[in-house]
Amino acid sequence: MDMKTDVVIVGTGAAGLFSALNLSRDRQIIMITKADAESSDSFLAQGGICVLRNEEDYDSYFEDTMRAGHYENRKESVDIMIRSSQDIIHDLIGYGVEFQKVESKEGEDDRDPLLRGYAFTREGAHSRQRILFHEDVTGKEITSKLLARVKELENVTIYEYTTMKDIIEEDGRCAGVLAEGPEGEPVRIRADYTVFACGGIGGRYRHSTNFPHITGDAIKISKRHGIRLEHLDYVQIHPTTLYSDKPGRRFLISESVRGEGAVLLNKDGERFVNELLPRDVVTKAIQEQMEKDGTDHVWLSMKNIDKETILKHFPNIYEHCLEEGYDVTKESIPVVPAQHYFMGGIWVDSDSRTSMDNLFAVGETSCNGVHGANRLASNSLLESMVFAKRAAGKIEGDYSQEK
Repeated sequence: MDMKTDVVIVGTGAAGLFSALNLSRDRQIIMITKADAESSDSFLAQGGICVLRNEEDYDSYFEDTMRAGHYENRKESVDIMIRSSQDIIHDLIGYGVEFQKVESKEGEDDRDPLLRGYAFTREGAHSRQRILFHEDVTGKEITSKLLARVKELENVTIYEYTTMKDIIEEDGRCAGVLAEGPEGEPVRIRADYTVFACGGIGGRYRHSTNFPHITGDAIKISKRHGIRLEHLDYVQIHPTTLYSDKPGRRFLISESVRGEGAVLLNKDGERFVNELLPRDVVTKAIQEQMEKDGTDHVWLSMKNIDKETILKHFPNIYEHCLEEGYDVTKESIPVVPAQHYFMGGIWVDSDSRTSMDNLFAVGETSCNGVHGANRLASNSLLESMVFAKRAAGKIEGDYSQEK
């Protein structure tokens, strides 16, 4: 199968979908995805999405992000992400995304007027509440709404179960992708511009919160073509996933559970760490405690969270744990660290351009430097869409210059 299009986007997660939505409706766009369109890690994000509350929040938000990233973050990228956050939230609301509302207007004087009426939660390493959420399935709420909007576009065609195998390189430029269709048939898609939005590397780990088919395909292809990569050793381990000896993807216990008051306990029921420290610090503390206790997990107690909050804010976590035999309103649950997120990837500039002409990378497969050596909780969805929108803007700008 041979096809020609203006832009080909590899991946149907939040970054890929947001890129498509921000391109001109005059562009012909082909999107391909390795599995079905819903099986992206963006659908799995639980906690929420960060947003700048107001101008007075800028310095603390910037510092929280830098501190969590061990000050190895690219400052320009962090600034762009934070400054763009409110626009992204307004875009999402316009696409039909529903965030949790507040029942009381008390304490809202310190937030941007356009954010009033929405509830904020707090997660590890944040100095204050600045995270918008939809129950404990924020990623699903955002990504499903974006996918629905993309499916309404006549200029976008989505091919599922189509796996990228290589890119088409001509005179040092990317001219599209080579793929394999559902029946193993070769697919050639020639395009003016190519956008990698195909996620991280979790499928290469035994214990991961990622879908098993997310195996870093774009990283491998980029290495083959000499495309610049960066910080491939920057892999984040999430401190709390539900312990299981079953094979397959690990179920995440959101950071916001600890942000609302859940505590970590050792085998004797004693608290051993400040749960709101950065993820890598909490992960290390858990690993040291497991070694000390001679166990393969620790315990997470939600006794400090009232039942109504658990059922309203964390219904998905409550139901899943119940299916596994744990009632989080009455007992602690076993948790263990697992691979969660990839901070490194394909080097990109502030407009998501890779080192190869006409090739862009967005989302977890890219490395724009926002996260440094360790991602701050709930910055991933925001970062992916901020820089996906910038990629689309740059592509449109390049088209305009060609006229």
